[in-house]
Amino acid sequence: MFNQLFPLLRTGSRRMAAAFALPLLLSACSGLKYVPEGQKLYTGSKVIIKSPEKLPNQSALQTELESVIQPKPNGSILGLRPKLYFWGIGQGKTKGLKHFLADKFGEAPVLLKDVKISATSGLITNRLYNNGFFQSTVTNEVKTQEKTAQVDYTANTGRVYTIDEIHFPDRDTLVDADIRRTQAGTLLKKGDAYNLNTFTAERVRIDNELKNQGYFYFNPDYVLFQVDSTLHNKVNVYMRVKATAPSKATRPYWLDEVKLNTNYVLTDTVRRKPVLFRHYQYLPDERVFKAKAITNATFLYPDSLFRRRRRDQTISRLMSLNTFKFVEIRLAPAAAGDSAGRARLDADVLMTQLKKKSLRADLQLISKSNGFTGPGLTVSFRNRSALRGGEQLLLNAVASTETQTGSAAGNSAIGLTSYELGLNAQLLIPRLVVPHLPLLDVRLPNSDFQPRTTIGAGYRTVNRAGFFNEDFFNLNYGYTFKTKITNEQEIRPVDITFVRLANTTQEFDQLLTDRPFLRSAFQQQFILASSYRYTYNQQVLEQRRQQIYFSGQVEGSGNVAQGIASSIGQAKDDNGKYTIAGQEFSQYLKFDVEFREYYRISQDPTSGNRIVARFQAGVGLPYGNSDVLPYPKQYGIGGPNSVRAFAARGIGPGTYRPTTEAANNNRFYDQVGDIRLEGNIEYRQDLIPYLKGAVFLDAGNIWLANPDLSRPGVDANGQPDGRYGQFSPSTFLKELAVGAGVGLRVDIQFFVIRFDYAFPLQAPYGTPVSQAGRFNLAIGYPF
Repeated sequence: MFNQLFPLLRTGSRRMAAAFALPLLLSACSGLKYVPEGQKLYTGSKVIIKSPEKLPNQSALQTELESVIQPKPNGSILGLRPKLYFWGIGQGKTKGLKHFLADKFGEAPVLLKDVKISATSGLITNRLYNNGFFQSTVTNEVKTQEKTAQVDYTANTGRVYTIDEIHFPDRDTLVDADIRRTQAGTLLKKGDAYNLNTFTAERVRIDNELKNQGYFYFNPDYVLFQVDSTLHNKVNVYMRVKATAPSKATRPYWLDEVKLNTNYVLTDTVRRKPVLFRHYQYLPDERVFKAKAITNATFLYPDSLFRRRRRDQTISRLMSLNTFKFVEIRLAPAAAGDSAGRARLDADVLMTQLKKKSLRADLQLISKSNGFTGPGLTVSFRNRSALRGGEQLLLNAVASTETQTGSAAGNSAIGLTSYELGLNAQLLIPRLVVPHLPLLDVRLPNSDFQPRTTIGAGYRTVNRAGFFNEDFFNLNYGYTFKTKITNEQEIRPVDITFVRLANTTQEFDQLLTDRPFLRSAFQQQFILASSYRYTYNQQVLEQRRQQIYFSGQVEGSGNVAQGIASSIGQAKDDNGKYTIAGQEFSQYLKFDVEFREYYRISQDPTSGNRIVARFQAGVGLPYGNSDVLPYPKQYGIGGPNSVRAFAARGIGPGTYRPTTEAANNNRFYDQVGDIRLEGNIEYRQDLIPYLKGAVFLDAGNIWLANPDLSRPGVDANGQPDGRYGQFSPSTFLKELAVGAGVGLRVDIQFFVIRFDYAFPLQAPYGTPVSQAGRFNLAIGYPF
């Protein structure tokens, strides 16, 4: 085919060649020439719904009816069928390029004779019955052209049948009585359309309810619905327990012995004698666990009614200790019942341990958008039961060194070289360490997730060679707990940080003198913070087509300290500030929210084709003892996980833009603020296995709560505009930096390498100084 075009391209004009080439190309790639003589290529079907009344769920019904249509036609793009073309050129070939193309990309023609029209009509009728259209009919029509054929199905639904009466089991038996007690939560509602899926879900609901009332051997199939449809477009529903249900399925079971084995292995043949602890048969491994730690996470109690909810909760709680590789619960009938005639179950809770201690080292190459690159080493030690109660002790030692390449500013910048050393420790206690309160059960018995108390301490020192040393000391204490799989709350009443600036050089001292706000942010001080964070995350619900993520946090610092200082009459220092041990402490309120939405284009849960959006807002309000937020708490914007067309901390505050070499060199310190707004939207598309593409748009900026005369705003011509980085409700939308770009992501599930190329569309001061694109290399998705 393509050989026929080359002479035209060589001897005629390009316009004439294109006029001849296009029809030939379309004719060949349509694939119709490969349809066998006397046959029709099947091009698909559609379902036409005709109803005497408006159907509220017609779109969903249409999708369900079309889902039964088989076979699927050959794939096409704008009328072209490249797969069929590749199949055709490979016919009769056993090797060579054409055979390869046919084998890898080809698809045999789907013909009209392959379509089972009668069977498909029957399937559509069945789906209509399942949705309450008991008087429906289905007709079909074959529409043919010279080489193709289409089959259209018309579903005449008639009127839908609705539920008029619902009768629960009425026998005088224990199981019937327990089913009747679940009636308040029934999914069957009078006036609702008959729907088989609802009846199926109702059986599952009843089974779940009975499983939590001791009916260990019950099964959803034992519930029978008898439907009387002789009424005019109405049905009466009679629920029954099948007569064939075995007797063991219709009686509740109680737990007898509950055995806890904390060191179970498949090859273990040694018979150890259990000890009795809190009525449990406990197989001790006291080198790793205290018995109390395991029984506190076990919600199956000896001599109690079996409840599946408690079984699942026990597995979840034990696994969330992060000390076990596997947890399995085996239930079997006890040897005998009890004096009350109750049936009994024995439970074996089998736990396979992870290694108690582990040591890990990670070597990384750090590359930052501000031009710093260098190696980093992290050494981590973990003890999974440090105090024999499931407490996790984490120790991390961090060391890194960075060198300023000058690529960010084009000149040598402040902090030519840098190194960082740090050591931190965390103790994660699998319970809430709080006093017993009358209205709070610290075990959170209705949660599937283990609550935690976190105690942390750390030290980090940062050295910018030739400029300064900065030491950070941190101590924190808090709680984390989940009431549902999607909800998590974190309360941190104590989060103390002491910042000490030392060994400053004359050049850096001059910078602080020129930048009073920066001097206030860098001064050594106490940060006495408390915070609360709430997170709602539907990403754990992988089957959902639309997933929502929300995180909100409020943080305050210095309020208690100031209250104490005021109450005891403490005098202020020469700067008019209250102090602790001679050091000023920060005082501020900080509010942060983040909202994300993930919408999957395809109904296939494994598809990566989705639209993702994120909105972030943060406000820090310094007051009292502080004129500006401490430097570690300030906001920066830009970089590979933010507005990707600009460098990290390369935007704002407000319309501020470094216009001198010194200001450009110092921008990593200057371009921070007290207020942040950011929005991102991204379309992600599967390309080939393990490779995804993306198109994105980012916008955002930061501002100051109070004006900074050392950071004047400028207009598009670089002239002062009279603003000094302060937020203004009337102008902030015009001051957003905007960028767009495309990306590639190598996604192998547990590891993602991301390549993004973005270019600026708008700077806070107007047209960007440079409209050159920016390449970002990062690990993981930006959000």
